[in-house]
Amino acid sequence: MSNLKSGTLLGHPKGLFLLFGTELWERFSYYAMRAILVLYLTDKTINGGLGWTTQDALNLYGIYTGLVYITPLIGGWIADNFLGQRRSIIIGGILMALGQFTLALPHSMIDPHAVTAFYGGLALLIIGNGLFKPNISTMVGDLYHEGDHRRDGAFTIFYMGINLGSLLAGIIAGTASAVYGWKAGFLTAGIGMLISLVTQLIYAERLLGDIGKVPAAKRAAAMNASGKQEPLTKIERDRLKVIMLMGLFVVIFWAGFEQAGGLMNIYSQQYTDRMLGSFEVPAAWFQSLNPFFVITMAPLIAALWVKMGPKEPNSPVKFAMGLFFLAAGFLCMVGATLQQGGDITVKTSMMWLVGAYFFHTLGELCLSPIGLSLVTKLAPLRLASLMMGAWFGFNAIANYVAGIIGAHVGESGPMAIFGGIAIAATLSGLILLLCANKLVSWMHGAEGRVAKKEDINAQPVEA
Repeated sequence: MSNLKSGTLLGHPKGLFLLFGTELWERFSYYAMRAILVLYLTDKTINGGLGWTTQDALNLYGIYTGLVYITPLIGGWIADNFLGQRRSIIIGGILMALGQFTLALPHSMIDPHAVTAFYGGLALLIIGNGLFKPNISTMVGDLYHEGDHRRDGAFTIFYMGINLGSLLAGIIAGTASAVYGWKAGFLTAGIGMLISLVTQLIYAERLLGDIGKVPAAKRAAAMNASGKQEPLTKIERDRLKVIMLMGLFVVIFWAGFEQAGGLMNIYSQQYTDRMLGSFEVPAAWFQSLNPFFVITMAPLIAALWVKMGPKEPNSPVKFAMGLFFLAAGFLCMVGATLQQGGDITVKTSMMWLVGAYFFHTLGELCLSPIGLSLVTKLAPLRLASLMMGAWFGFNAIANYVAGIIGAHVGESGPMAIFGGIAIAATLSGLILLLCANKLVSWMHGAEGRVAKKEDINAQPVEA
């Protein structure tokens, strides 16, 4: 059975929208739990928190998010060599659902301090995420033949699902936690994971066909004349070089972008005039601007890439555009600090922050979904999910770098950091533009509308 026989919707295989829904509810589950984790750990009231110190809670949160980004390397390798992508996401989904429900268990059912259940739940979430995260993204790429110009648009639509899940998570889990207690928040996260699983189990066979069933290494070996795994070809090595080099620019982008949850969050709280008449806009609301802009602009960006046809920019140029948009966002923040005129008691206009988040989101849409698409275009078939895991590893490095940058605000001041990031992003974008032609040549036709026959190293599975 071909993956294309299920028909198309909005010009894309229907399987894309199944993976969109599966990822949406998995991301709902993840962000629901993440939104309340530190609050649950530090709560010392009768609401059922663990009463940790802020420092201990943030340390654990850092370890948890770091493992969430690292385990996809292992999960990708397991899927490529043993389980296949389809079984990996099902097993990973089951483990994550069990993890969320374990966190939701009343303390008295496990032990008075809830430590056993808490660490057990986190371990299940980390392992399950490692199996799920790299493989769902790789399957999106498998819906398209090499050289299909719809792939970048497909990942932009898929990316919208991630952000829709994130937006819903904060509202639903946050409300449940506030009304019914922290355990209710974890329960909603578990229910979201179950919806993701059930959606995949019901529709996968019909809409995905054989995609993700056979481990990639086995498929790749079957395509060789020897029937065994063979050394990487020059084309494959060149393509891997592109992934690694582009990953360096990913680190630069996310190290700046992730200031949204740190330095920019503090700026909105302390230095921004958030009054609308007699109503003061909560600082946390600004965190919803990014997913809102993603959801509203992603369909437009996806349609634009398809509409441009042969004039569509290649991936390095799109990455450079993303870096330039990031710089534009931080120029807005420079404008905010200039409005203060050196007087930190002056409150700046909210529009500077809105503008910054708008440009940062444009940059994100030019870089993040395009990066996921790029990995599926370039990774050798037998390393597809492993390389997707490595791609998420760049995000882990970027988050660490972002923390270091934000920590220097007391020494340098907001102006120096905002301006420094804008300059670094602009220079990185210019360097990437200069290297674009060489990087495209190393792709060996992977981004062409019609790939050369000898360059093809991955095609959708057909029975």
